[in-house]
Amino acid sequence: MNTPIYKYDVVIVGAGLAGCSAAKEASDAGLDVCVLTKLHPLRSHSGAAQGGINAALSSDDSIELHEFDTVKGSDYLGDQDAIKLMCENAPQTIRWVERMGAVFSRNEKGEIDQRPFGGQSSPRACYAKDRTGLTLLQTVYEQAHRGGVQFFDEYYVADIIVSDDKINGVVAFDLVDTKPYIFQAKAVMFATGGYGRAFKVNSNAHANTGDALSIVARHSLPLEDMEFVQFHPTGIAGSGVLISEAARGEGGILLNNKGEKFMKKYAPNKLELASRDVVSRAITQEILDGRGCGANKDHVKIDLTHLGADIINKKLPELRDLAITFLGQDMIDEPISIAATAHYSMGGIPVDIDGHVRKNSNDFIEGFYAAGECACVSIHGANRLGANSVLEALFFGKHVGLQIVKDIKDIKTVDVSFDDAKVAIDEFDNIRTSSGKYKVPDLRDELQQSMTDNAGVFRTEKSLLKQQEIIKNIRTKFKDIAIDDNSTTYNTDLQEAVEFGHMIDYSAFIVVGAIYRKESRGAHFRDEYPQRDDEKFLKHTLGYLNKNGDIRIEYMNVVLGKHKLAPRTY
Repeated sequence: MNTPIYKYDVVIVGAGLAGCSAAKEASDAGLDVCVLTKLHPLRSHSGAAQGGINAALSSDDSIELHEFDTVKGSDYLGDQDAIKLMCENAPQTIRWVERMGAVFSRNEKGEIDQRPFGGQSSPRACYAKDRTGLTLLQTVYEQAHRGGVQFFDEYYVADIIVSDDKINGVVAFDLVDTKPYIFQAKAVMFATGGYGRAFKVNSNAHANTGDALSIVARHSLPLEDMEFVQFHPTGIAGSGVLISEAARGEGGILLNNKGEKFMKKYAPNKLELASRDVVSRAITQEILDGRGCGANKDHVKIDLTHLGADIINKKLPELRDLAITFLGQDMIDEPISIAATAHYSMGGIPVDIDGHVRKNSNDFIEGFYAAGECACVSIHGANRLGANSVLEALFFGKHVGLQIVKDIKDIKTVDVSFDDAKVAIDEFDNIRTSSGKYKVPDLRDELQQSMTDNAGVFRTEKSLLKQQEIIKNIRTKFKDIAIDDNSTTYNTDLQEAVEFGHMIDYSAFIVVGAIYRKESRGAHFRDEYPQRDDEKFLKHTLGYLNKNGDIRIEYMNVVLGKHKLAPRTY
């Protein structure tokens, strides 16, 4: 069978805020652009962002304060050149998306309203009620589509085509009939989201499977800072569905089973509005110490009843609906049950400030770009501040799209052939016809639960080494799986098995990076090394996947700047 080849100037994988923003800018400049996505663009995970998007707009705030808060929030692992670029451009990014039609909530003066978020010096999060991400995604997708970007929904990108340190396209499968296609391009950009689904309780969409990371790693390219996974403090107990930081920004109070406002023990100044890693550890510690709520003492409560029905219905209507749906609890009348949930990926595909994908700490792959949560630029370092992720996706999507426009005139077209799709086609065929003894859902449950137990909010040498062995064992079992459905029409068994293979790979990066980083920094907390160690570990982790599944670790310098190292307290 010959594989059809489509030819574009730019192929973008992922249709969230980063992907749509890049596509719009490249298309507006006259390039022929297509976007490949596993699902409809408006189902992209960017639409789940609730609370806001940061920009220093008010007279009480400043760009320098935004920079400082981001650097401090990152536990000084964020690259300050990238942070400076983003914060300086945040106000105009808000105006850019507003001029396209995004409708923000307004204050009494008619200005864009801003709410406080954790770890920030001033109310800075511009918002659209508690549906900010969806508002922005609808706007940018609509304008990209209007501008002529071609969207291929329900296409699964399974591999990249790379030769001589240049990317030449991608291999994708139509999920309707599992037919393979090659998309040839001068430039390819990944904007595929994060890898939080490595953990059992997480806030990530089902489609957010992190495949792009291990696709990159399987071509001997590095992944950066994978050990840094943010646990959001307020996931709905049991499900992990998010109760946005907007709830704490509007005045939510955390309570243990004694009714104590326990955050004063952990962050006496910022309380509930300390950074996410601090609040997540506080909640988890209360549960570990037996002060959790409910029959199993496995969660705490967030109390919003003092806000009153008017404020909740005006500013937090979706959060109220979620709590009623998943908990049967109405936040107007009673505190609701929450616990920390795996939420955001600080690590990812290493890129420079303009989105070029690294081959190593010094060299790059020509024509290959990444932006948004799948990329590590690194804005967030060891811990992300709330409402900076939406900003990063929107700004760096736009910025990298413009960089592609600048670069593309110097990038030569390299023709591709059917042979370039062979590895991906063989992988799909082998998995589709597999008839071993292990089922993917069982193995996935084992991996996700063990990652939560051994590489979650608190980590130890013993737990991480145990998890490393579990992953090796699961990798062996994965070679002997059985697929019930061997058809070619909407074969979700096949898709989930392929995705799970990627999950095994990037989970190994999380664990190995955490083993080597013998310190506590941001979201990475080692019980035996509770202090930050700037002398040894003020460095980015670069991990390389070997053919046998082992990972080699190197380090890369952090880009420092005017914001000097200091103890991080809230």
